[in-house]
Amino acid sequence: MGRVVYAMSVSLDGIMAGPDGDLGWHHVDGELHEHFNEQLAAMSAFLDGRVTYELMASFWPTADEDPEASPPVREFARIWRDMPKLVFSRTLERAGWGSTVARDVVPDHIARLKEESGGDLALGGARLAATFLELGLVDEVRLYVNPVVLGAGQPMFRVPVPDLRLLETRRFGNGVVLLRYAVVAAA
Repeated sequence: MGRVVYAMSVSLDGIMAGPDGDLGWHHVDGELHEHFNEQLAAMSAFLDGRVTYELMASFWPTADEDPEASPPVREFARIWRDMPKLVFSRTLERAGWGSTVARDVVPDHIARLKEESGGDLALGGARLAATFLELGLVDEVRLYVNPVVLGAGQPMFRVPVPDLRLLETRRFGNGVVLLRYAVVAAA
């Protein structure tokens, strides 16, 4: 049975996107990008909110066509295009690249996806993750903590975080630290 995994790059002060959506502070080098590719290639689907989907769709469908793209970038472009995507939006009529649009998060539907999946489900987007957290649908949280303090921007967590149990830590050569947690189910 698959799990819902909420993974995000975050600053030391818990910000996932700087002012005006700035992501330029992310410390993604070859080592970290290869790790992301390995983790995401094993997933069964991407579960994204509209904003995250549109951000990804604005770059990844053709990123591997750039002759100067690194091997990890070319590899992720293929992973992203080929992976089934479920986009949660009340405004999008349709989405491309193997995507299905869902209007609402329905817990029974997510439970069925987890049962039928061949792997974990990658959850993306702070607003969507807040809904999943409120409904008790997140199984694992992966924080990729970047060695920067932003002071302002979009926080990773918009709702109280459930109890978490540390599963793993890993330091990357660029200073990013992975903190991997299981969400502890309420009694």
